[in-house]
Amino acid sequence: MASPKFKPIGSNSGGIPPEPDQKFDVFYKDLKETEKRDAVLTPKQQIDRLLRPGASYANLNPYEVLQVDPRTPFEDVKKKFRRMSILVHPDKNQDDTERAQKAFDEVTKAYRCLENEGTRQKCLDIVEEAEAVVAKRIDERKKQLKKEGKEVKIDEDDPEKLKRAVYVQTMKLFADMERKRRQQELRDQEERKRKRDQEIAEEEQKKAEKEWQKNFEESRVDRVNSWKDFQKGKSAKKFKGFKPPKHKAEARD
Repeated sequence: MASPKFKPIGSNSGGIPPEPDQKFDVFYKDLKETEKRDAVLTPKQQIDRLLRPGASYANLNPYEVLQVDPRTPFEDVKKKFRRMSILVHPDKNQDDTERAQKAFDEVTKAYRCLENEGTRQKCLDIVEEAEAVVAKRIDERKKQLKKEGKEVKIDEDDPEKLKRAVYVQTMKLFADMERKRRQQELRDQEERKRKRDQEIAEEEQKKAEKEWQKNFEESRVDRVNSWKDFQKGKSAKKFKGFKPPKHKAEARD
């Protein structure tokens, strides 16, 4: 089903931007029309989709979260985000606010990823890499079938199966990117911890050296004072002078 075309919000026949309330009314009308055309765009289905078992794996792909083609113009991505964010917003799902908040967070996270030009390009690069991997795999399989003299026909000749193959490969690449990101984050944490431990050890060593120096200076004063006292004690002894040995009288016969 082709994506419905929406009148750009913020424009009217007179070219004058509508008031905030009027702008929301236009947006809400478009949203309701979309819900009628596509049953999957209902709050409960979207929340269930975003929080289903294994969703954390699928939600690594922002295109999958927002349900847009990777080459969808960003303005259309923005419109899809706005519609979907309203659908799953906790305020609109009072009977399931906790799950709605989680779904809303997933939608917002995906949009922020595609909103940034750098990360959006990285995501597109992953999709293009997946397409290249699948194309190479198909080419090799066909060559092998031809070499074996078999009918050169594979499942991916069906456009839907080809699309599925690219989707699966794309998800694998996103998962691999996330795995590498977590590994790098763990390495960064370990490096920060190592540096902090080193800083603490250096601080402790400096502290010990400072304490030793302080104790040395204090004991130095004591040593100097002790030496002075010792010197004073020596000089205080009286000098009695030199006494020659007594002369013995000679004995006469």
